[in-house]
Amino acid sequence: MGRFLVGAVAVVVGLFVVGAIATWLFHALFSSIFYLIVGALVVGGALWLYGRAKRTIGSGRNQRRIEAAAATWRQRNR
Repeated sequence: MGRFLVGAVAVVVGLFVVGAIATWLFHALFSSIFYLIVGALVVGGALWLYGRAKRTIGSGRNQRRIEAAAATWRQRNR
């Protein structure tokens, strides 16, 4: 009876240790994946906003206004 009890306790402790290690490993893995996804979304959003701003500034009437202001500034500051 004593050997059975020691073996049963060893199995329970072993399962606990393996479960704790697996839980820690999965947590670390999924946390890093989550942070990678959030980082990719932030960088992608920033690039999207940059593209929209660049397109807005560099097109049509605004671009002509910027070029005219730059030309005026160059003429005044020769």
